[in-house]
Amino acid sequence: MKTTLSALAVFAALGLAACSPQTPPAKQSGETAVEAPAKASASEQYQALAAQYFADLIELNPVMATFVGERRYNHRLANNLSDDYLKARHQLNSGYLKQLQGIDMDQLSDAERLSAQVLRYELEMALVDETYPSRFLPMNQFYSRVISFVQLGSGESAQPFDTVEDYDNFIGRINDFAVWVDSAIARMEEGSESTVVLPRILVQRILPQLETQLNTPLAQSPFYGPLKQLPEGLSETEAAALSKRYQQALSDTLLPALERLHSYFRDTYLPKSRGTHGWAGLPNGKAWYQHLANKHTTTTMPVAEIHELGLSEVARILEEMDGVRERVGFDGDLAAFFEHLGSDDQFFFTDKQGLIDGYMGLKDDINAVLPQYFDVMPKADYVVKAVEPFRERSAAGASYQSPAPDGSRPGVFYINTYNLKAQPKWGMTTLSLHEAAPGHHFQIAIKQELEGVPDFQRFGGYTAFEEGWALYAEYLGIEMGLFEDPYQYFGKLSDEMLRAMRLVVDTGLHAKGWSREQAIQYMLDNSPMAETDVTAEVERYMAIPGQALSYKVGQLTILALRAEAEAALGERFDLKAFHNQVLTSGSLPMAVLQAKIRGWIAAQG
Repeated sequence: MKTTLSALAVFAALGLAACSPQTPPAKQSGETAVEAPAKASASEQYQALAAQYFADLIELNPVMATFVGERRYNHRLANNLSDDYLKARHQLNSGYLKQLQGIDMDQLSDAERLSAQVLRYELEMALVDETYPSRFLPMNQFYSRVISFVQLGSGESAQPFDTVEDYDNFIGRINDFAVWVDSAIARMEEGSESTVVLPRILVQRILPQLETQLNTPLAQSPFYGPLKQLPEGLSETEAAALSKRYQQALSDTLLPALERLHSYFRDTYLPKSRGTHGWAGLPNGKAWYQHLANKHTTTTMPVAEIHELGLSEVARILEEMDGVRERVGFDGDLAAFFEHLGSDDQFFFTDKQGLIDGYMGLKDDINAVLPQYFDVMPKADYVVKAVEPFRERSAAGASYQSPAPDGSRPGVFYINTYNLKAQPKWGMTTLSLHEAAPGHHFQIAIKQELEGVPDFQRFGGYTAFEEGWALYAEYLGIEMGLFEDPYQYFGKLSDEMLRAMRLVVDTGLHAKGWSREQAIQYMLDNSPMAETDVTAEVERYMAIPGQALSYKVGQLTILALRAEAEAALGERFDLKAFHNQVLTSGSLPMAVLQAKIRGWIAAQG
């Protein structure tokens, strides 16, 4: 399992975005005309609008502001479930779309026109999103404000703890978190009345996550981390006072809020949860799922077409896997080969640090060949870390968190060391290519470092582009000579198989009535993945429908565009130049990327 935590992905997917009812925006976002010269050109109008849009967006979403380095709102964790927030969000989206429609696109430069196309897509998709009742499903076992809040409060994420004010800021967020918990309970009650509820198995996965926080002694809690490294220069009296009020906020506000949430899930929500596993089990669920499929893939592909594409890709990859089995001389069929690769001790580390060290070695090997394929490189570095113990049981097998925009914090390539049998050695090259360089770290760091583009492009993101690029980065590993070992090449096929199976299983669960058990068995039959990993994968698809479709759709789109450019340009095709075109406008919807690449091809004459 892989996830990407760019700034926008964090605030949107984890439910961090919000405006507190106690501190509403100073103005109705998007309604006030953007200040510009009286005779502003179309370019000046657009640049002003794009800048003001991002300023209003991060004011409405204060944790996003923290992640992009804007500290003015570090004291707020606003309530994205309140009526005030939902109204302000609608006004922002509809107001800016109306203003955008008033700008003469023909008068913009090519780069500005592309940027405007991205903004239009973002606003229009957000307005469609509002028509579905996602507010009734405010958290799940995979994307949870509780998990993200623990990370913020640990002192090891974007929330700064450098000054006394920083500590007081997080106390403010603790107070807002308690408000959000009560709103979440109220919204889930509304959802129960209209049968928009989580599957029962997912509620059962949430309960131990909450229990871990409640059963951990405060001094051993991740929230206690900042108290172990108070700001320098404080007197003994000042340090004692800060520690006292911070601990009081944890014990008197945070823990009671978590207890309320846990009691609600256990005693009230669990009995009301549903026995069905897919989105089709919800009111208007099939239409909702088609929307989510479109949103995550940034295409208009029908769900049925995506399912058939997945079946075709699974068949193709199985054939290649069998070729690897024959190449290494394995005596047995493909199912036996899967069992061998998933159980033989030679393919696994025996200690967690060995796994982390192995990825650090791969980092050096891959970095050595990157200049042959890229002439645009990120300035930011990345580090490899184990997933924190408090979330390792339910976290993805690997994930990436973007660096701080100001360079104060590197990117983080997280490896889940909870189950070493879910982290085979033969999958390491592929996973490093995907999560780090030239995959997520490469693309997201370059995006954040872009100059001359609006901030919403630098910090926004589309899963199909970002995961599609990371899967394309795995493909590049072949050309880089990193898969000469047949077992490492099998790892590449195995990860590609995961993404192909997702097309089948995600659509199967949410559009074709598949059960959780049927989806698990399909993945076990077609891959060497550990059953624990498969189970967590399937439950992830149940929680965030459509997201898993984006990887393969994005990769196939990028590969098709490269093939189109190679065919059109012949010997004039420059791979580095192609990569520049893909990487230097930020994260794009697929249709916008297609238009850009085709325009670049045409410009080559």
